[in-house]
Amino acid sequence: MTKKNEFSCGLCGAVQQRSGATNCWSADPLKKPAKPAYCPTQDHHGVIREAFELYRSGSVDAKMAKVAAKVEGLCYQPVPGSSAVNARWTRVEDTLAFAKLMGYQKIGIATCIGLLDETNRLTAILKAQGFTPVSVCCKTGSIDKLELGLREEDKVRPATFEPACNPVAQAKLLNMAGTDMNLIVGLCIGHDMLFTKYSDAPVSTLVVKDRVTGHNPVSVLYGQNFYYKRLQVQPMVVEDADNHE
Repeated sequence: MTKKNEFSCGLCGAVQQRSGATNCWSADPLKKPAKPAYCPTQDHHGVIREAFELYRSGSVDAKMAKVAAKVEGLCYQPVPGSSAVNARWTRVEDTLAFAKLMGYQKIGIATCIGLLDETNRLTAILKAQGFTPVSVCCKTGSIDKLELGLREEDKVRPATFEPACNPVAQAKLLNMAGTDMNLIVGLCIGHDMLFTKYSDAPVSTLVVKDRVTGHNPVSVLYGQNFYYKRLQVQPMVVEDADNHE
């Protein structure tokens, strides 16, 4: 028996592959698949409806939800004489459209030092589209990682100066700059969470850090039947340096 808080929408991937639809989205609502036991709407319809009512208010959050839904529609175009639609916009274009429709002007960029060139290219695009970009690097302040309590061998290159990432400072500096919206460009896992937590402006991730896949982490999910099958059959061992004597 499924417990009330053990909903697993990911399992509907198999339903979608088999029937081309799920209970929450079907071309013909009268013929949609049955609601599975693990569906969150089984026990939490009230929570879902309450959340949706927020989008019907006059709040900033309501405007954001409406604009996001509008951009979702705009980034597809119909195929004449067919029920098919083609995607036409990249994530960069989606981001530009969203910012324009929200009326944002000053766009902050919290960038990894390894993606400064990409950030410079993004800055040029933002300027060309009439925005005012402000960027802050993750290593701002240039404070040694040893001040975090790490050991020399915890560095990427031991026995060299290696500055720590400072995502809270990135957020606070962009807060001071008065940005309307902030974009994450390649911040490390954890650093992106801290940046988002301390940012006053709403945050969207444009680039996710993935050093192996060229910042395309979803490729690991596509490769599970071959290269990354090991992630399903063996535990990932991570040494905790804090437990070392």
